[in-house]
Amino acid sequence: MITIVEGADRDHHPHLIDEMFRMRAAVFADRLEWDVTVTDGREIDRFDAEDPLYLLSLDDRTGALQGAVRLLPTTGPNMLRDVFPVLVPGGAPASPLIWESSRFAVNPATYNACERAEANHVVNRTTIELLCGIVEVCQSAGIEHVVSVFDARMARIFRSIDCAFEVIGTPTRIGRTMTYAGVFDMSDDMRERLGDAGRLLSPVLAKVEAQQNPNPRYA
Repeated sequence: MITIVEGADRDHHPHLIDEMFRMRAAVFADRLEWDVTVTDGREIDRFDAEDPLYLLSLDDRTGALQGAVRLLPTTGPNMLRDVFPVLVPGGAPASPLIWESSRFAVNPATYNACERAEANHVVNRTTIELLCGIVEVCQSAGIEHVVSVFDARMARIFRSIDCAFEVIGTPTRIGRTMTYAGVFDMSDDMRERLGDAGRLLSPVLAKVEAQQNPNPRYA
């Protein structure tokens, strides 16, 4: 299930948030070798100080962190506008109806000990669960679209699970890979297609009350 944690309330979930930052270091610095800053084993950037909304995928049985993603309003500081403007020469989207997703990650600890087929299943299911969570949260807050920066590997994953996106701006090679800016529709159709792909037909959000308005500041 997906647990929602507002950036302003993350002191109420110290263990989960700390685990998330450590997972991000393992994924983005160690595995993907991105140019990110890691301090004391944790990957934290300036956008974590902008009161983001975190979606955390937790194992239903153990409560272990399986993956996470960060959401920010495009009306304030965000990665596409402030870090990757080269992708959108005409300017990044900025609207109260558009959020940005970033730092999408699946925890390596959840699949490192698995056989390859089982590991692929874990990664795929966690990925789809996080995407379903994004749609559900956005719909509850009246958000119509999500914009994100992603590489060619993620583009292939999105296409494989029927997670449609529209490329905006100009795809550009950054480092060793082609990088894209894409817009995703937060529609009922998107949720249905993702649910079919991951057999997640029921809501994935853990807290019913959070679906009413997960962050009034963003709505």
